[in-house]
Amino acid sequence: MPNTYTQIQIHYIFAVNNRESVIMPEWREELYKYITGIVKNRAQYPLAVGGWLDHVHLFVCMTPTMNPSDLMAEVKRSSSKWINEKRFTLGRFSWQEGFGAFSYAHSQVQNVIQYIMNQEDHHRNRTFLEEYVSFLNHFGIEYDKRFIFREI
Repeated sequence: MPNTYTQIQIHYIFAVNNRESVIMPEWREELYKYITGIVKNRAQYPLAVGGWLDHVHLFVCMTPTMNPSDLMAEVKRSSSKWINEKRFTLGRFSWQEGFGAFSYAHSQVQNVIQYIMNQEDHHRNRTFLEEYVSFLNHFGIEYDKRFIFREI
């Protein structure tokens, strides 16, 4: 076969170190645009970026030229550096180790995008921890509660 054809949509979820609520509305959209640029510069296709005070959701149509761990390492490294250079937070900003990555079929893309773009509404009644555990349960991922997040 002379060409490679893929359809790989991955929904990434990652948290601020210690789940601190520091992603402020004043610079949140600028952060999402910056993350979008990182993804595009790695020859991947961002579908949606959103989140809340303590976490980010990133939905990407992946090409087979990059693996999820490498993309997340670049997104977290570059965006942390950018946040610190801009001095958006008091003290040193960092993302917590690890991330969630959940794959979706093409037929689910619009629903996932809508979910990500409505994060403010989702978090009126649900914490990030509750949201994240619901993803793990929904996808049948076994986990140890002690290791989901670093303790605050």
